[in-house]
Amino acid sequence: MRSLGLQGLSANRHVEGLVARLPGSSAAVARYVPGRDVASVVPAVQALVEDGLAVSIDWLGVPAADEDAAEAAVLGYVGQLETLHTAGLARHAEVSVKLAALGQGVPDVGPKLSLENARRIAHVARAAGTAVTLDMEDRITTDQTLETLRELRKDYPETGAVLQAALRRTEEDARALAFEGSRVRLCKGAFGEPAAEAFTDRHDIDKSFVRCLKVLMAGHGYPMVATHDPRLIRIAGALATRYGRSPGSYEFQMLYGVRPVEQRRLAAAGEQVRVYVPYGEQWYGYLVRRLAERPANLTSFVRSLVVRN
Repeated sequence: MRSLGLQGLSANRHVEGLVARLPGSSAAVARYVPGRDVASVVPAVQALVEDGLAVSIDWLGVPAADEDAAEAAVLGYVGQLETLHTAGLARHAEVSVKLAALGQGVPDVGPKLSLENARRIAHVARAAGTAVTLDMEDRITTDQTLETLRELRKDYPETGAVLQAALRRTEEDARALAFEGSRVRLCKGAFGEPAAEAFTDRHDIDKSFVRCLKVLMAGHGYPMVATHDPRLIRIAGALATRYGRSPGSYEFQMLYGVRPVEQRRLAAAGEQVRVYVPYGEQWYGYLVRRLAERPANLTSFVRSLVVRN
């Protein structure tokens, strides 16, 4: 079962300040979040690309409270794409976009506002030679996010989606998205949801992940398998073989700083591997959620704080 105690710490500003002041914290955080702005992330992206890995850039923003904040987020995403293009990295790095940052939750106008803002970003991404993937957030916004995806794909069919295996509805959503040209990132899910809506036991989530993965691998889209779990990686490879998928017709995705040796091993074996690279001032909440998902991450992080090189 996921660690709700650690999840709760993600909103604790006092603990965030404490972690930030600890000796060695900057280097420890940089293992998982390589920068506060996109320019500082470019060297990390360049290094990954040189190792034969693709990238998905994720700006750790906050939900937009009004249209001005949403506009600022759009300009941030556009600047991100321009930076990648200038560095010659855009064709290797897609962009993960959070609709909440684009104004999805703004009263009265949220759905329309976030769709139009997403269109602007998708247009710039295409011009730069890359694409966007719409991140999935908590279950309350799932329907609206999928509706935005449907509308956006009318003009930008390369737009990717994210599904969370922890949600009970996801197998059905996977069937609806397993069509030719559809890019779907399947992850376990990092949000604590009620049992009526989601699986809460770790083994049940894993079983849901495999069921959804079977649907996507058997379909005609492009599955993006987002997991660090060795068993699920083996199952994904077996399913790819079962359904006659060649390397390049699907990909593995992992987080920056998590199992980097495995990322490179898979790439060396001919698999397409994409590394999810986050950046931004909101690093703390992201980091705590990642640590909560996998106890081994917590052990590694704590060790990096207390062991000085």
